[in-house]
Amino acid sequence: MKFAESLVNSFLIGLLFLTASCASNPYKKVNKEHRKNVKEIAKAYSEIPKTKEQLNYDTLSITDEWVGTTNFSIRRPNFVIIHHTAQDSLEQTIKTFTLTRTQVSSHYVIGRDGTIVQMLNDYLRSWHAGSGKWGNVTDLNSVSIGIELDNNGFEPFSEAQIQSLLVLCKRLKWKYRIPAANFIGHSDIAPGRKVDPNTNFPWKKLAEEGYGLWYDEEEVFPAVNPINGVDSIPIETTDSLPKDSFDPIIALRIIGYDVSNPDLAIQSFKLHFIQNEIEGELTDFDIKVLKNLYKKYL
Repeated sequence: MKFAESLVNSFLIGLLFLTASCASNPYKKVNKEHRKNVKEIAKAYSEIPKTKEQLNYDTLSITDEWVGTTNFSIRRPNFVIIHHTAQDSLEQTIKTFTLTRTQVSSHYVIGRDGTIVQMLNDYLRSWHAGSGKWGNVTDLNSVSIGIELDNNGFEPFSEAQIQSLLVLCKRLKWKYRIPAANFIGHSDIAPGRKVDPNTNFPWKKLAEEGYGLWYDEEEVFPAVNPINGVDSIPIETTDSLPKDSFDPIIALRIIGYDVSNPDLAIQSFKLHFIQNEIEGELTDFDIKVLKNLYKKYL
């Protein structure tokens, strides 16, 4: 009887320990699965391609001889793409990114309080960009870092969150030598399909720190320097003035936007650089901003 009682007590203690362990690390199972998947990917990297002879001259074999070069390294990211989560909490987003059925992930998630959660090694390919396109790059997942900001899509971003983002961007830019122009938003690469980060996102602040580009406000809003108290000099005819050959759609394409649907490209441009009245055609102000910006991307 005592032996049976002791056995039951031992079982209960073990169960209690296991429960406490799981409670202290709720992602233990997920992390184990992550390590398993990483090992599978590592196998693919270390696999030696078979030659025609080794494959019995299968019709799909193309390699006559294998000689391994010593000159190689891991591919590194060249873009940073910023998102908002469109969810209600950091915990909810983490859960979404750890469920296999969602087929979505990101390298980093930043909480409203500034907490940075890393979910993938920078060198691994995250599933955050989808079928986005920027310039001639059509597989942005393979060349980018995805950063998700905990935000429901309509609210302002907290100061703590933006400060953590700046710290992260600084590290990524230094480590991988990512050009300032290659810090972009999800809406930039997916016109009409994505609208994140929302219009509250401080793109100007990021650009001032070297992450993304912004227009020169002194050129878009030139100061008036009146001559003898006259603000402008009337011109009798405009026939002799050079015609403006500026094409806004070409300018958007030079910046990187997919202009297969010009209206959607304009909307994405406005989301990033105008951040109000994002619907409709380009206004005179929008065109001034676009003219100033596209020269920076040439």
